[in-house]
Amino acid sequence: MRRIGTLALGMAALLLGGSMVFAGPARETQASPIYGVKLPKGYRDWKLISVAQENGKNNDIRAILGNAVAVKAFRDGKRPFPDGAVIVRLAWRYQASPRNDAVFPAPQSFVAGAPTNVQVSVKDAKRYAATGGWGYGQFEGGRPNPDPAVVQSCFACHQKLERLETGKDFVFTDYAE
Repeated sequence: MRRIGTLALGMAALLLGGSMVFAGPARETQASPIYGVKLPKGYRDWKLISVAQENGKNNDIRAILGNAVAVKAFRDGKRPFPDGAVIVRLAWRYQASPRNDAVFPAPQSFVAGAPTNVQVSVKDAKRYAATGGWGYGQFEGGRPNPDPAVVQSCFACHQKLERLETGKDFVFTDYAE
């Protein structure tokens, strides 16, 4: 009986160890390249800062959310943003809604279609000093985009904005009241 128990324990350890070996390589890092930004837990429950629509190549609609630190800074007009501010931009394809338009006298309704990506900006003046104090990440399907060029391009655009309008702390969005 004791031998069966020892054998069962050995088999369980072997199976557990084997499954950990197989699970390890399949696991992808959850942090974006370069900046190490992660998709924040619970971000979908954060407060709405604003919405936006991008035409042309992007053709999307966006919701911009912020954690408590970011929302307070937006509301108070505090720039630069304090360390710990996190801004998340969710984007979906912009599409007409035939269902909604059937109710209205003319086609006029547009809604969120398929999701495109989630972008995250994290303020940490020391860690991200080379990029104006901001670290960036882009996520598709809950996973970070592995291409470093994607997140490298973030600061290039945000930097152009700061040259056009100083004092925005590299942030495109204004608080929508």
